[in-house]
Amino acid sequence: MMSEKIKLLRERSGWTQAELARRLVTTRSSVNAWESGISIPSTQYIVELSRIFGVSTDYLFGLKQNQSLDISGLPPEQVATLVQLVEFLRRS
Repeated sequence: MMSEKIKLLRERSGWTQAELARRLVTTRSSVNAWESGISIPSTQYIVELSRIFGVSTDYLFGLKQNQSLDISGLPPEQVATLVQLVEFLRRS
């Protein structure tokens, strides 16, 4: 569910509901309602949430289960290191 994904992404970022609300220029009660499943964010906020957290809107909607990571601008050596880390974590 979108509510669980928003909460998970917010907590992974180490933000409170108030901090996320400030970044989105909305209220903490709106963020709380989204995370509680009482309401869903408007299209504007869904797009902004995907931008802030670096995930696709498909991920937020539950249409795609995997997350993506923007590695543009990283040198090839660092990309290779990230690939090795992901492979290691998958095996663990």
